[in-house]
Amino acid sequence: MLDLVSLRRDFHRHPEVGFTEFRTASKVVEILTSLGYEVIYGQEAIDGDSRRGLPSEAILEAAYERALRDGANPAIVGKMRGGYTAVIGVKKGKAPGPTVAFRFDMDALPVLESTEQDHFPQANGFRSLYEGNMHACAHDGHTTIGLGLAEALAAGDFSGTLKLIFQPAEEGVRGAYAIVEKGHLDDVDYIFCNHLGVNVPLGEVHGGSYGFLATTKMMAHFYGVSSHAGAWPEQGKNALLGAATALLNIHAIPRFSTGDTRINVGVLEGGTAANIIPAYAKMVVETRSITEEVNEEVENRVRNIIAHSAAMHELDYKIEVVGGAIPINYDVEVAELALEEAKQVEGFHSFKHGEYNSMGSEDASFMIKRVQDRGGKGTYMAIGTDIPAPHHHPKFDIQEEILPRSVALLNRIARRLLT
Repeated sequence: MLDLVSLRRDFHRHPEVGFTEFRTASKVVEILTSLGYEVIYGQEAIDGDSRRGLPSEAILEAAYERALRDGANPAIVGKMRGGYTAVIGVKKGKAPGPTVAFRFDMDALPVLESTEQDHFPQANGFRSLYEGNMHACAHDGHTTIGLGLAEALAAGDFSGTLKLIFQPAEEGVRGAYAIVEKGHLDDVDYIFCNHLGVNVPLGEVHGGSYGFLATTKMMAHFYGVSSHAGAWPEQGKNALLGAATALLNIHAIPRFSTGDTRINVGVLEGGTAANIIPAYAKMVVETRSITEEVNEEVENRVRNIIAHSAAMHELDYKIEVVGGAIPINYDVEVAELALEEAKQVEGFHSFKHGEYNSMGSEDASFMIKRVQDRGGKGTYMAIGTDIPAPHHHPKFDIQEEILPRSVALLNRIARRLLT
């Protein structure tokens, strides 16, 4: 039987950011295979061209080599090389029935984990081994719960098909879309996504969540001409100045009467020395809104500002989408079903329906929408655990007692539908 606490701590010690989850994904493949699942991974699990915000080849290769050093199975991880780190486990039951999917994200964050002794992972010897990377959003727990659910349903003593989706690159909302584009949600009748924590206390379950924002993450590249800043400044075309012009005007985009909006330029880089006109600059910007329509309008305004800012300074430019999500509209029927089953699990004592969730954006939205568009139903659940610090904080942690409790809940949901 899987030791969920040990498994979670192993994932926590080896955090891997989006599309570099080579060791994590290879362990998932090994466990699913040992449990008798049909396992889909590598290029069969994810559409390569639809991945967003893929790290550089050098970063991918370094992470791949690190995974091999840290025990990843070479035969498995070799098929993931280049950032193909999605894994899907499929178990067919004893008779025909619906297809029920559960989604679990695997990636970590570029956060330096605390070394203070009041931080539970530090005090108990499972702090991150990869300095600057950390599981600061409970995805180590999510992956563990997914494998625990796989074990609970390994016998296939149900009717229908179980599909367990282990997703890379949720952070930055980059990975789900490419799994959807590969077609893996097209046969799903029900999908359940969940998150630990999110300001929900231990013992409480939310059957659905709303308030997730539509978002577009864009990287803009500005291309100019370098020149000596003192001797021949007029010969240069200042890429950084064009990017800065865009930044100021992007933050001047007006608010909307038809929906809440958010906008942020989170990265602005360019230049090499004080006496050189910058020939290149990079900007990373995000738009968000409560509706897809307003987000699209804000995105269009950002694109126009970038184009005209580049033109003002006689620059070339390129814009690439590096992430995105849409709002989640959960189905009340399956949210209520989840709560009915949660009431049968010891340790849960507070039950809420659709609760406003201020997490920001979630690319599981693409999976839920694809299922709904094809006549199915889905929801995004919040499973409570007390946390000592906010999500994405160096001292973030979860209560490990929630792991078996969550497995029990998802097992009951699966068996309720796979009858």
